[in-house]
Amino acid sequence: MPDHAAVHSSGEDDAAVGGIAADRLRSIIERVERLEEERKALAGDIKDIFTEAKSAGFDVKVIRQIIRLRKQEPAEVEEQETLLDIYRRALGM
Repeated sequence: MPDHAAVHSSGEDDAAVGGIAADRLRSIIERVERLEEERKALAGDIKDIFTEAKSAGFDVKVIRQIIRLRKQEPAEVEEQETLLDIYRRALGM
């Protein structure tokens, strides 16, 4: 008789189906779904803040640039600004 590592009877707990821990898989999927909903809500909140900034007279495009710059290392920002200045001068700007 062949030796079967995973033999499932119809009365077995469905926590493991086909070698997959169904409860664990369901938990992972549901956690990701909840986080995606939270991300969607946060994106809406961020959009509202940019709308508020625009209505207050701020340039949203510049605010986004500032946010990107604040995420970078100061030396990296300085290097980019130096290159930008060199390129502008090279183009007579």
